[in-house]
Amino acid sequence: MTIRRRSFIAGLSLAVVSIAVPAWAGSYLDRAALLVHQATRDADYLRARLSDRELARVIHTLAKARVEAASAMIVPKEVAQAHPHLLLMLENYERAAEAAEKGQTQRFLIYQQRARDETRILRGVLKQLGWPLPELK
Repeated sequence: MTIRRRSFIAGLSLAVVSIAVPAWAGSYLDRAALLVHQATRDADYLRARLSDRELARVIHTLAKARVEAASAMIVPKEVAQAHPHLLLMLENYERAAEAAEKGQTQRFLIYQQRARDETRILRGVLKQLGWPLPELK
């Protein structure tokens, strides 16, 4: 292999690695945005129908799956400080859905508010790190 060719391959490898880090954080942000959006949407939907315990059961099942998925996510070091807030937000939404399933309206409202607070913290931490959470429409 010629020196020129080796230099080209080394340069290309360096370029790929330097592009991969932002793409990796971007992938995390896309996954986090999806989890935040769906959890918030489900809780808001449930809040308008708190007397429907079967709906609450379904949403609780989905909320548990979101917590499990987020717990198993690979988290890039660039956003590692924000991930605990994502987990706390999802856990609070899961607890809110569990409360609704049991007919505990006040408890649902408390956990939903805690989840909203964690969402704000998550967004703030990500913004400070230079990685704002994308908005889903």
